[in-house]
Amino acid sequence: MTVGENLKRIRINRTKLSQQDIATALQVDRNTVANWEKGESDIKSEYIPQIASLLQVEIQELFEKDTKSVYIGHKKNIGKENSVLNGAIIILNDKESIEKLVAIVQSSIKNNNL
Repeated sequence: MTVGENLKRIRINRTKLSQQDIATALQVDRNTVANWEKGESDIKSEYIPQIASLLQVEIQELFEKDTKSVYIGHKKNIGKENSVLNGAIIILNDKESIEKLVAIVQSSIKNNNL
């Protein structure tokens, strides 16, 4: 992943900050942040420590090429006739994490813990 892709992934999945939030904090235009995330322009080195601080991550995480992180979230939707639909979102970025999760779920099902 590029720095811009990591910025977008972390911004959306962990902090819920908008592009405008990042732009305001860095005193740049929102389109600048959008262009970073799309890889259309490079992030100036002076902004990297500030971005890491805003996203509450180490600088090196912005430069990781292959993320092995797991994001687990909860989503609540309103369905037909205003019924509430609940669901979980699990984003696994690598095969090893998927295999571990499958093994845990299978073990829990066998032991009736799920």
